Amino acid sequence: MVCGARLAIEEEVVCASCNLHLPRTGFAANAYDNPMAQRFWARIPIERAAGLFYYEAGSEVSHIIHAIKYNNHPEAGTAMGRMVAEEFATFGFFEGIDAIIPVPLTKKRQRQRGYNQSMEIARGVAMVTGLPIITDAVERVSFSESQTRKSLRERMENVENAFRATGKGDLDGKHLLVVDDIVTSGATVCACVDALKKTAHIKVSVFSLGVVK
Repeated sequence: MVCGARLAIEEEVVCASCNLHLPRTGFAANAYDNPMAQRFWARIPIERAAGLFYYEAGSEVSHIIHAIKYNNHPEAGTAMGRMVAEEFATFGFFEGIDAIIPVPLTKKRQRQRGYNQSMEIARGVAMVTGLPIITDAVERVSFSESQTRKSLRERMENVENAFRATGKGDLDGKHLLVVDDIVTSGATVCACVDALKKTAHIKVSVFSLGVVK
């Protein structure tokens, strides 16, 4: 999905050459203190945060995210989630985490797309870690407009009150791994976690495929 070349039998989504040259962040090696984790400091009870590669719109690597979100390739999300989880596990990234929370879509958007890309990525993570996926603890009640050209303040305002905790499940005292496809300012993840914090005392780590510099 990066270079367009034919994959070998043992390859998924990206070929070995493209995988080798992905613009990796290296954040998983220092998941407690890196530029991605710092975006969440003083905003949510963050423990660790890491994304695999730096995301830039229009770049070759952006084809992966575009295929997963817009070109009806949920299986690519699962494969990438599994691949990244295997890499992050070598750094002990998942130690102490109790469950996975995929960032939800509105029901309307999920019907239109047919799936939630964050859920598909979470499936791959769960295959590697054995962690349970919780899908009913929080719901998205509004779809905000695109975050692409907004400032940090505008991003935060754009997703304010976009999520609602359902009160389902016993999350109190749990360490949750919030999974999203791309983290830019962190506003969407923070809004999701803020909703969960209203019903439970939680610790949070964040996992994504892409990170915007």
